[in-house]
Amino acid sequence: MKVKKIVDSFNYAIDGILYAVRTQRNMRIDMVAALVVLTACFFTDLSKLELLIITISITMVISAEMVNTAIECAVDMLANYYHPLAKIAKNVAAGAVLVTAINSVIVGYIIFGDKVKPISMSVIYKIKNSNPYMIFVILVIVCIATVIVKAIFGEGTPLRGGMPSGHSAISFSLATLIALISPQPLVIILCYLLALIVAQSRVDSEVHSIFEVLVGGVFGTLLTILLFKIFE
Repeated sequence: MKVKKIVDSFNYAIDGILYAVRTQRNMRIDMVAALVVLTACFFTDLSKLELLIITISITMVISAEMVNTAIECAVDMLANYYHPLAKIAKNVAAGAVLVTAINSVIVGYIIFGDKVKPISMSVIYKIKNSNPYMIFVILVIVCIATVIVKAIFGEGTPLRGGMPSGHSAISFSLATLIALISPQPLVIILCYLLALIVAQSRVDSEVHSIFEVLVGGVFGTLLTILLFKIFE
């Protein structure tokens, strides 16, 4: 009987995880980010302590997101009307998720920064000495690849809606091109800031979801760097 109760408790916990993944967009984004980071661990020489810190950071973000979901459900069940305390409860829970997310970004930067610095410096040197016509060709390839991916998913149109966000992919591709060519940090920051504004505008206009915009930005950035590497 006790064994059955233990198994049931595990099943309830797993059901809670699955519910959060199915219903919460931010939870799905956290899961994808966790998979990307854990995959990157295989290609870097991390110590046991660094791997432990990364694992704890990922666990904190996912746990905070699940607690936030639980608080939102409890508040919605008890208060079916607007109440200032209900708003405070939700905002504080969301703030806890934000704190853990910022912590994970700082941890990732500290741990992975030195690991990828030699590779990134080599890529930047090659790009700055590359043919300017290659830059135009890469941008065209990114545009075509984005349209193809949108056609594969079969959602939206080439210029509106669908997975991934074409505007985000192209804007982040342009920002990456400029970042790899320009030696000015201010120019690089402004380019990525403009790319973020373009991505945010797609979400605000309800043309794309945050996940579609995120995928588009990552797709445009990584494809641009990959094409530079291949051409070199």
